[in-house]
Amino acid sequence: MKLFANVKNFFADESGAVTVDWVVLTAAIVGLGIAVMASVSNGLQDVSGKIETQLTGTTITSSFEDSDASGGDTSGGDTSGGSTD
Repeated sequence: MKLFANVKNFFADESGAVTVDWVVLTAAIVGLGIAVMASVSNGLQDVSGKIETQLTGTTITSSFEDSDASGGDTSGGDTSGGSTD
């Protein structure tokens, strides 16, 4: 009879039920994360390809050869700083 009592107590014990709940909840969150990653990755690859194309066509100059040699203001405005009276 003691065997049946132990089996009955084993099936009535709910101490592991919380662990099972957390495992199921964690698996659902991981699955949701993978689904979001899969749906976002295609759009992210498209955007990164467009950025790469834009940056590849851009020329960056590291010298000032094409700038004004005089170093002055080329805006055409009055640069004297004083009044003309």
